Amino acid sequence: MGADVALIEGNRGLYDGMDPEGSYSSAELAKLLKTPVLLSVDVTKTTRTAAAQVLGCQTLDPEVPLAGVVLNRVAGERHESVLRETIEGICGIPVLGAIPRLPEDLFPERHLGLVPPQETDEADGPLARVQAVAEKYLDLDGILALARNAPAASNNHDTGPVEVGGGGIDLQAQTGTQVRIGVFRDAAFQFYYPENLEHLVQAGGELVEISPLSDSSLPEVDALYLGGGFPETLAPELSENVPFMESLRHKAENGLPIYAECGGAVYLGETLHFEGETFPLVGVLPVTYGFQAKPRGHGYTVLETIGENPFFPVGQTLRGHEFHYTYMLSPEAEDLEFAFRVHRGYGYDGKHDGLCRRNVLASYSHVHSLGTVDWAPALVRTAARFKSASS
Repeated sequence: MGADVALIEGNRGLYDGMDPEGSYSSAELAKLLKTPVLLSVDVTKTTRTAAAQVLGCQTLDPEVPLAGVVLNRVAGERHESVLRETIEGICGIPVLGAIPRLPEDLFPERHLGLVPPQETDEADGPLARVQAVAEKYLDLDGILALARNAPAASNNHDTGPVEVGGGGIDLQAQTGTQVRIGVFRDAAFQFYYPENLEHLVQAGGELVEISPLSDSSLPEVDALYLGGGFPETLAPELSENVPFMESLRHKAENGLPIYAECGGAVYLGETLHFEGETFPLVGVLPVTYGFQAKPRGHGYTVLETIGENPFFPVGQTLRGHEFHYTYMLSPEAEDLEFAFRVHRGYGYDGKHDGLCRRNVLASYSHVHSLGTVDWAPALVRTAARFKSASS
């Protein structure tokens, strides 16, 4: 991509994973990629104890390449001096930054995390403030030196056609045509793994960006990919775009393949109850959604495919991630058709996920195309079948 440095943000604490062994933790990822770790430590009202924390991270797994420390919420120069001397003397690794307690919250937050830049035109100010803090309080030269001394990363996945079942399959060559796959991209829908979009193109798809906020109708496409986002906070604007919803509902009723994740699945429902108001939505799925103050589902998911659906064979196991405050209010799960049995996670009701109707599959779980390698080819294949049947 032409970048000089790749920065990988760790999730939670260094060793926190999905089980007592720390599986899928930032530490395991760093070992896998042989990436030097820069540990951020909250040093509020601590001195020598901070060194004990760093030493614990060093000794819990000596194979983790812990290379430096950044101190956060430092009280002043004397506090910083004691911390630097203690950590560097006991742990033998450099302190590469000391950020003081800041009087303001630099970025506004809400459920699911930060307010995304697609929803605001006020991102430049906070970004400039972060840049100023980094330049003043971080040893940027030292941090860049760590990155430049890291071993070169190998690229084992950029192999051309997406691999399925051990063999490279160029779906465009198989079908003889390229399919158009619509992708919702605007302030309401923005949660996509870049690799998912890249692999759709590799599998033979032409991506068409669509905005359900501003477009008046659905363009001619052979399938839709609806990602996650914030349909709840933008529900008034989404529900006011009646022509677009009618266009989408008409195409879905006529068999257009649709793969929807999380926020995209909510948008396809009948209504959404949010902050005391009820908003009409597309109505492709016979479900009413609600919203609660705490996450209904958050974490890794394991799903078993138990029902016929447009994309995955029965018996296939999928692994993904969910994070949602919305939930199904009605009807009862027994009255709906689900493709997945939940072995880990919550999904729609703790037991089921992957709501199906015609050629629509709507799931709360986000999958990654490198973990589910046949996801992109399956979506392109389904689109090709629909295009062939419609021509």
